[in-house]
Amino acid sequence: MCTQVGVGGLIVGYAVVGAFGFMTIEGTYERPEMEKVAKLRESTAARLWELTDTENIFNRTSWNLKASAILKEFQNSVAQAVKVGYDGRTVGEAWSFPSALMFCLSVFTMIGYGNLVPRTTWGKAMTVVYAVFGIPLYVLYFMNMGKVLAQTFKWLYTRLYLCSMKSAGSSEDGQPARIIVPSTACLWVMGAYIATGTIMFAEWEKWNYLDSTYFCVTSLCKIGIGDFVPGNNIMESRSGHQTKLIINFIYLLLGMGLVAMCYNLMREVVKVKMHDFKEDIGLCFEDIRLRAVACYRKRHTTTPAVVQH
Repeated sequence: MCTQVGVGGLIVGYAVVGAFGFMTIEGTYERPEMEKVAKLRESTAARLWELTDTENIFNRTSWNLKASAILKEFQNSVAQAVKVGYDGRTVGEAWSFPSALMFCLSVFTMIGYGNLVPRTTWGKAMTVVYAVFGIPLYVLYFMNMGKVLAQTFKWLYTRLYLCSMKSAGSSEDGQPARIIVPSTACLWVMGAYIATGTIMFAEWEKWNYLDSTYFCVTSLCKIGIGDFVPGNNIMESRSGHQTKLIINFIYLLLGMGLVAMCYNLMREVVKVKMHDFKEDIGLCFEDIRLRAVACYRKRHTTTPAVVQH
């Protein structure tokens, strides 16, 4: 399980098991705001009906004033419920499998969107334990996946480089002994991946391209501000179409693997540059030493001998 394929399967399995665990724990606890808003809605409808029944139908001004006061009170009460976490969804709708899967991803990758949080005591305790074991597992995935993707990308880059050298007519004697993937190639790969996510989420979520790019960059950098989360629309979650969260899970998991790949490749570039810089500094000091020795010998050999009388 410590191989590249094993760690990848292990991290996905860990997310799936965690998603079912949080669904079981949080799905049994209905938030009190739901019942409070439901009773408030019923009482407001009853008060409006009573007002309509008691007020004279010809006294329209009085009815409008009293109905506006009742609706204003209902609006303020709903606003207070929204401040403490009410969003119109039941726990079954909020803690669906795709939502719980994204919550697990945000925990062990340390993104922490914050749009979905556990509210039960057992849910909070499970989050702590889940993060303690999940974060080291993610670090292992980050290192292994970055290594295998870096090796694969380096092999492809080497093949393309050698093919371009052959097509240009270069001889094999002129080929370098070691080919290093430049940092610009890594930046192009990450730029293409972010551009793909930008177009995808802009089309699905109806975000503008700046917001989509903002979401992709903050998610892959594990900032996780949480103001933009795919599939967070209430109507879509009620209809059950939460495929976007699954695709977002795969997008982020692969994207973090690409970030690890770029980290490994850029680290190799930095090591080579520092090694070359160290050799250049050594050659520079050696040249200075040789010049100083040559200058010293030249001064002593050209000094005229003392004539003895």
